[in-house]
Amino acid sequence: MTLTIKYFGMTAEGSGKTEESVHSNYSSIAELKKDIINKHPKLEKINFKIAANQTIVNEDYLLSGDEEIALLPPFAGG
Repeated sequence: MTLTIKYFGMTAEGSGKTEESVHSNYSSIAELKKDIINKHPKLEKINFKIAANQTIVNEDYLLSGDEEIALLPPFAGG
């Protein structure tokens, strides 16, 4: 499985990347998030949402194959 991970805003600053591809056998977003935070510890302090294929998902979302993952920083607005 190949995942394309895109980082936006504070998550890009925390990871030092805007995009990366990872080859893995993650079964869920929770597993992926844990590994991303291990690789980029600054992200642990950021409250971010995760989207899979342009839809915000929960940590129990099951990954099914080649997917685009986006790490989205907190939103502000009115």
